[in-house]
Amino acid sequence: MSGPAQDIARQIRAGERSAMAVLDATLARVRERDPRYNCFTALTETRARQEAAAIDARRARGEPLPPLAGVPYAVKNLFDIADEITLAGGRVNASNPAARRDARLVQRMREAGAVLVGALNMDEHAYGFTTENSHYGACRNPHDISRIAGGSSGGSAAAVAGGLVPLTLGSDTNGSIRVPASLCGVFGLKPTFGRLSRAGSFPFVGSLDHLGPFAASASDLAAAYDALQGEDADDVACAPRAAEPVLPTLADGARGLRVAVLGGYFSEWAGPQARRAVEIAARALDASTVVELQGAAQARAAAFVITAAEGGALHRRKLVTHYDYYEPLSRDRLVAGSLVPAAWAQQAQRIRHRVYREALALFERYDVLIAPATPVPAPPIGSDWLTLAGQQLPARASMGILTQPLSCIGLPVCAAPVWPEAGQDDHLPLGVQLIGAPWREADCLRAAQALELAGIARARPL
Repeated sequence: MSGPAQDIARQIRAGERSAMAVLDATLARVRERDPRYNCFTALTETRARQEAAAIDARRARGEPLPPLAGVPYAVKNLFDIADEITLAGGRVNASNPAARRDARLVQRMREAGAVLVGALNMDEHAYGFTTENSHYGACRNPHDISRIAGGSSGGSAAAVAGGLVPLTLGSDTNGSIRVPASLCGVFGLKPTFGRLSRAGSFPFVGSLDHLGPFAASASDLAAAYDALQGEDADDVACAPRAAEPVLPTLADGARGLRVAVLGGYFSEWAGPQARRAVEIAARALDASTVVELQGAAQARAAAFVITAAEGGALHRRKLVTHYDYYEPLSRDRLVAGSLVPAAWAQQAQRIRHRVYREALALFERYDVLIAPATPVPAPPIGSDWLTLAGQQLPARASMGILTQPLSCIGLPVCAAPVWPEAGQDDHLPLGVQLIGAPWREADCLRAAQALELAGIARARPL
């Protein structure tokens, strides 16, 4: 099963459409729909026209075209785009000089033939799960514009869900790919920590930051991921590993995969729709065994400490001089984080390593673990509280309660969109996390493809 991005590339290779015609239709769609969704913070039309023209010229010369030839895409506005200011969602960055060159993953998308059409809305400095940006406006969920899109890569997920572009790039520190993918009903991939280069992206937490793609199908997600792979000495965390193409393996589906459900913490902090989504996915993947990651709560606590300490240290100087420029929803947390004792951060890293070893023991018996991606479907914009396990919890922080433990230990995870259709929010999606062993993105994506072929996981076009 191919997806919209691969269909576009196939049509351009066959001469059925030109890259410029695809771009014109994309820009018209963005201008028509995005005022409702508020995904884009900038359009890069001049650049996009140059890239589309280059693809059309290559085809006219009879040259072979790259795999994503002419496919429009957009990136979270923390990726450097040459000659554009990298906002990272912050007004405090608006006076910075423009980027001198593209981020590494933007370079790789261009090499794959994709056409960059713009930059996307996000929580300021990636510190949030809702994309209720006080400077650039809230990004709205295309399935219900009164609801959040999730974050911090809300613009990236909503742009795919709203049919604006078939592919986007985002970042995930504590859940910022998986949360918006779940709430917007699209596929998202958080790769293994160190798999994809972060060079040329605005950092948040060096110990936890990941970059990855969004798409409307598992195969498009795999195609984008394959284009992004490759080692990079400019990112010290990027492991020196050769590219391992995933797209050709998707035909295997879930055949041979040992799949279990991740219970305990991940069931306790899931609402009824989230548990229903896991049941649906587990049945389709023949996962009848429930296992536990005993250290999940500790891993989440460690992620909070590491995030606060590193994020606070990164912004300490500007917080002193430009406090009023910062997002009210996150600036006090950054200040508090700058005061975290070094001993706490060291202990958090020790806990992180211990829970990582615990997870490796689970993968001796299983290839993929299933867990809900968010505890509830998308809440209304402006929600302060939600009820989980009989407790009132802060809504913004709690949207990442199920993703944080997994990004803390760096596992690859594919978020796949499920529609539990239970309760008063039955018009909204709620994704599942398909969790693999380190460096086994292929297993996550194969499971996602199997769910898609079974009609369980799907992006509903608007």
